[in-house]
Amino acid sequence: MIQVFPDRLGMSVGAARYAASRLRHLLQATGRIRLAAATGASQLSFLDELTHQDSLDWSRVDLFHLDEYIGIGPEHPASFARYIRERIIEPLGISRYHLLDGLGNPHEVVSDANVAIISAPVDLAFVGIGENGHLAFNDPPADLETEDPYIIVELDVACRQQQVNEGWFPTLDDVPKRAISMSVRQILKSKEIICVVPGAQKASAVRAALEGPICAEVPASALRTHSRVSIFLDCDSASQLSPATVSSK
Repeated sequence: MIQVFPDRLGMSVGAARYAASRLRHLLQATGRIRLAAATGASQLSFLDELTHQDSLDWSRVDLFHLDEYIGIGPEHPASFARYIRERIIEPLGISRYHLLDGLGNPHEVVSDANVAIISAPVDLAFVGIGENGHLAFNDPPADLETEDPYIIVELDVACRQQQVNEGWFPTLDDVPKRAISMSVRQILKSKEIICVVPGAQKASAVRAALEGPICAEVPASALRTHSRVSIFLDCDSASQLSPATVSSK
């Protein structure tokens, strides 16, 4: 399913309402759910709208996040663990969560995260698409084959420059070159995926992911292999898509 909205706010509201409906359904059906959430500037308005949705018992949600920079602590402004804590965990009162420690030994952090994530299936994942087509921090050419749930990755220049452009870091040299990321295959093991992608700067990546070949050079293209993906775009991010792509979904 692809839905295109006139602007970012409309997209965020639409995605949040849909996500809330799926969360309510899953909670009613299973009693407790496991959720993986993306971070970054593109997710801000969506997550803000989601925190204002009614009738959701967040105490029954186990939360994971997709990635974290290596070498950045939880108090750093760009820390994704901080992002998750301030924008999801604390506002919603989530008590069960698994945060990646950017200052810990990366191999130990990965090992611990792998044990936690494979203990049961992830019911729902929120993801975005990077300007370089990345999925989580799986930059091109991404490893689409590894079965390891979390992996250590090298961040390419395009990805690191995006972080500067979004205001998370003052210069490219300040952006870490390595990160811990949920692997592409692990993301695809989620029972359902909601992908939220606003902004004209994402238009070429969205087109490549939805209309180009499924390949390691466009990691987000792997989303098309999943049987239950809902993609929410605004007019800017959808501006390079053919009418057939939008109307056929």
